[in-house]
Amino acid sequence: MHQNPVITTSALMLLFAAPVQADESAAREKAFSSRMSNVTLVGSFTVDGKTDELPKAERYEIKSVTKLGGNLWTFLTRVKYGNVDTKVPITVPLEWAGDTPMVSLTDATLPGLGSAFSARVIFHENRYAGTWQHGKVGGHMFGRIEKTEVQTQTEEPVK
Repeated sequence: MHQNPVITTSALMLLFAAPVQADESAAREKAFSSRMSNVTLVGSFTVDGKTDELPKAERYEIKSVTKLGGNLWTFLTRVKYGNVDTKVPITVPLEWAGDTPMVSLTDATLPGLGSAFSARVIFHENRYAGTWQHGKVGGHMFGRIEKTEVQTQTEEPVK
């Protein structure tokens, strides 16, 4: 006599959970990439131990953010802080805390900027906040994520 197998609710959840999670993950990543394209992080940073100083201004212009694979993402950026003003692709690990993306960088070398960089920076709606470390110096960073107007080139009419 042939018996029908019993499929439990938990077995069904296991069968369908992975594809649903993959779809949610892909949608979340696509939304982050879109939201972070053509933006400028406009904010301030502090330096630990300098309690008598006001936070200093910082700007990070981001042209695009793309996922490379795994948890690695490349930010095509223009970094401006202090005397530094440079355009550079920065590849960093990006972790997710639920629906909140976070750059998680530990003792990394960034092209043109140096080595021993560490940071934890979260992005939520139109704000960012986190901690940074460069060698023995570190502090906090925070600010707004603002859309940057994309300049389009217009062709001169042929005369």
